[in-house]
Amino acid sequence: MPLNWAFATASKVLFSGLQSAFPVPVFVVKHIDAEADDGIVRYLNKSSSLPVKFAEDQEPVENGYIYLAPPGYHMLIEEDCTISLCVYRKVTYSRPSVDVLFESAAEAYGSHLIGVVLTGANRDGSAGARLIKQQGGVVLVQDPVTAEHEVMPKATLADTDVDGVMALPALAARLNELTGQ
Repeated sequence: MPLNWAFATASKVLFSGLQSAFPVPVFVVKHIDAEADDGIVRYLNKSSSLPVKFAEDQEPVENGYIYLAPPGYHMLIEEDCTISLCVYRKVTYSRPSVDVLFESAAEAYGSHLIGVVLTGANRDGSAGARLIKQQGGVVLVQDPVTAEHEVMPKATLADTDVDGVMALPALAARLNELTGQ
């Protein structure tokens, strides 16, 4: 399966800007076909100083790892900081869904959560971003002008009072700053 280059490129720029001692876990949802292989994981591991992997069901969360929702599964964060995978119905035509991840992570991490919305072609993530803000967390959005697909960033900006809108290198710098790096 070919990679979605818009997401892969955006993620590569963002992840390559994170410090190697990044002190928190990173959870990522890419709208990926259920039949996709691990090409995106291999691609991102080449440019990230943090290890990138598909999340596993009931896996304990570790700081400094980038967890991608596996193809065909929603990724949820439980209150005990483990990952759950499920095949509930699609949300905003997607499984995995950004909203499902954001909503569960907002419940688990509350005001300690930072949500980031990047390039994308539907509204997935905007409802979850709103919940992150309601729980006292931080929401950052890729500047739609710099996004290959502006729909997701624009939907989040329309629905949520975000904490920052910036290009990818600035997003990475802001994440390092927010996490004390």
